[in-house]
Amino acid sequence: MLSYILRRLMIFLPMLLAISVISFVIIQLPPGSFLEQKIIQLQQFSGGDASAMVQVEQLKKRYGLDQPMHIQYFRWIKGIVTEGDFGESFAYDKEVNEVIWSYIGFTVLISTTSLALVYLIAIPLGCLAALKKYRWQDNMVSAISFIGMSIPEFLLALFLVVGGLFWLDYAFIGLFSPEFYFAPWSWAKFTDLLKHLPVPAAVVAINGTAGLMRIMRGSMLEVLGQQYIMTARAKGLPEKKVIGKHALRMAINPLLSILGMSLPGLLSGSAIISIVMNLPTAGLLLFEALETQDMYLSGTLILMFSLMLLIGNLLADIALAIADPRIRYE
Repeated sequence: MLSYILRRLMIFLPMLLAISVISFVIIQLPPGSFLEQKIIQLQQFSGGDASAMVQVEQLKKRYGLDQPMHIQYFRWIKGIVTEGDFGESFAYDKEVNEVIWSYIGFTVLISTTSLALVYLIAIPLGCLAALKKYRWQDNMVSAISFIGMSIPEFLLALFLVVGGLFWLDYAFIGLFSPEFYFAPWSWAKFTDLLKHLPVPAAVVAINGTAGLMRIMRGSMLEVLGQQYIMTARAKGLPEKKVIGKHALRMAINPLLSILGMSLPGLLSGSAIISIVMNLPTAGLLLFEALETQDMYLSGTLILMFSLMLLIGNLLADIALAIADPRIRYE
């Protein structure tokens, strides 16, 4: 098991380094940037002001703008590794760390809730559909999953927002009521958050739940046809033990792999749903950073999401190795 984990770690670091290079190159590709615009504004409107010119020189020195791209990259990576300095967000006029942390908490809350809903619903219903193959339970689960997969998340979010305003006189927008948006944290604000949380979490979860139900059903059907399941039943083991201990343990492997790939979603959230429902998620923050060419904010978010994907895949590999010992020897 230890050698298996070490082999995965040997792939982890080179992949992270390659992703950081690609991320930095991507954010440098569009002509101009928010940083360059800010420097031009300082130069044009300073009127010879010495403090403004000093600020321009400090920005050039900090980010190495007079140096080649590879030098700028190494400065950025060195600041991240040695000082935890991800650069400055020029759109927000704050350090990237401060901007990201103000969004991460709500993003993780929404995504974790939706991910828990996905797996708590998809696994039992997928198993039920497989165990009741071609019966009314299977047909019902299949119909629900096909409907859920065919409805775009943003369209459902838009329907809830518009329908709530017209028919219920209630806006399914944001995570707080208007009176709590800028209020300090209190028990009333926390309970208001809990009231608003289920709707966006459910919207994010619907499409993923429908897809995972189909995957779980197919995986369970494949496992139930294996010879060791037939042998377990022939030996007289209780059906609950055959399903819970033998079948489910193997059938859940594809979902563990998908769970690893879902980890970046805990930080990104759904950007389109965030735009429609005005949710403060990091996915919306990345969209705005790319739109305004806020290079260090967008680069940090891309790097963070990529890191979470690598960590998720590593954890999924370890979980698969625990669930299925055969994987350790591949």
